[in-house]
Amino acid sequence: MKKYNIMLLTMMAGCLVACSSGDHDHGHDHEADEHEAHGEHAGEIIMTTEQMEKAGVKTETAKAADFMAVMKAAGQIGRPQGDEQTIAATASGIIRIANPSMSEGSPIGKGQTIATVTARNLQDGDPTAKAKAAFEAAKKELERMKDLVDDKIVSQRDYEQAKLNFQTARASYRGIAKQTRDGQTSIAAGMGGYVKTLMVKSGDYVDVGDPIATITQDRRLQLKVDVPECAYKDMKNINGANFRTTGDDKVYRLADINGRLVSYSRTLPEGSAYLPATFEMDNVGAIVPGSFVEVFLLLKVRKNVISVPTSALTEEQGTHYIYIKEEGHKHNDEGVFEKREVKIGQTDGLRTEIISGLKEGEAVVSKGAYQVKLAAASAVIPEGHSHNH
Repeated sequence: MKKYNIMLLTMMAGCLVACSSGDHDHGHDHEADEHEAHGEHAGEIIMTTEQMEKAGVKTETAKAADFMAVMKAAGQIGRPQGDEQTIAATASGIIRIANPSMSEGSPIGKGQTIATVTARNLQDGDPTAKAKAAFEAAKKELERMKDLVDDKIVSQRDYEQAKLNFQTARASYRGIAKQTRDGQTSIAAGMGGYVKTLMVKSGDYVDVGDPIATITQDRRLQLKVDVPECAYKDMKNINGANFRTTGDDKVYRLADINGRLVSYSRTLPEGSAYLPATFEMDNVGAIVPGSFVEVFLLLKVRKNVISVPTSALTEEQGTHYIYIKEEGHKHNDEGVFEKREVKIGQTDGLRTEIISGLKEGEAVVSKGAYQVKLAAASAVIPEGHSHNH
């Protein structure tokens, strides 16, 4: 009986081991099946429609089209000559700025008084009073000479000289008196615009002709580009330009801001290895004169070039990638993306040529590529997503 009980216990233990082993094998098969179900998603990036909308993800269909050949160069923003005016002192004396709060950037209207000059307390005396005295003396001398010349007491030549002296004194006095009131000479702006530079301060002494301020209208700007000597042969093919300011991702198209090529040099400036090319454009308000820019000179048209918006590219250790949106995904509330390495060619700042890695008809992420990259790096399946489709 005892032997029988031992055999029974041994059989029961074997059954338990078998059942346990069977349960384990079943669990392993389930995990394998689940892994196989996940296999179709290997290397894919999945985002919900809501996530794509929040990230601003947009796509465009790749296609071959015209693309301008590009030459990159460096440039600087400046102002055209006719857009600025230097205001000079019209009298000698102590200057006083009309508006104490005037500074660089202050708006100025045409004919607006910028400053006044007075010499009443100077050792040389008031120039207005001196001009008036000289005028009155010349007038009396001319009247006296007129009576004498009629009586043939003085020569006609002396009379003509007295007449010239009178006319000179009158012009000088009128010029000063027109701008002077209560012993102060007003200096006005010849055009409207903004104060670019203020060269003096209240209490300074100025002579006639000394610069006081520079006024700029700020309506037009110049883009001066330094083209390498080796690219001289391409300068005759320049059809336009795009540019990007230092530290700013925004690219400006000259075609969008009424820009045009004004001139380019046919000879090298002395001591330089660059040929200057000059463009003019409207001042859209966000471009600071004096700033340095990266320029993309647009040359001849190239046919059948596949390109993408520059915003579609991401870079990792010198290698460029794009993200392709897989079409025909069976779940409409999701976007499935593939990260793909590409070889790039020329860029005009706005679009970049793709030499390899992209085919016509594929949907490439044109905006929000960086957000898709972050989604891939997170390696987290969006909340509510399940592969048990």
